[in-house]
Amino acid sequence: MEVKIQSIHFDATEKLQAFVEKKVAKLEKTYEDIQKVEVQLKVVKPATANNKEASLTVTVPGGTLFVEKVSDTFEESIDLGVDSMRVQLQKFKEKLRKY
Repeated sequence: MEVKIQSIHFDATEKLQAFVEKKVAKLEKTYEDIQKVEVQLKVVKPATANNKEASLTVTVPGGTLFVEKVSDTFEESIDLGVDSMRVQLQKFKEKLRKY
């Protein structure tokens, strides 16, 4: 599984990148055929609370899934995004089973 992390309007620390990679890697437990995960970290409306946006685009055979979360920290946004993506992957897997 390829993981691409993009930081917009700031430079992500190695610690943050390692956190993102660790969390995103756990998605493979839900769906083992993930081909690529693109993570975009962006600071929106600087100088306000809840200005850390994380979006995940997950490419799987037969589809692309997307989720976007905004919160006070990138770690929280990633946690929320990964949880939401896990649900989407589960639904996608169930839909495939029906065919």
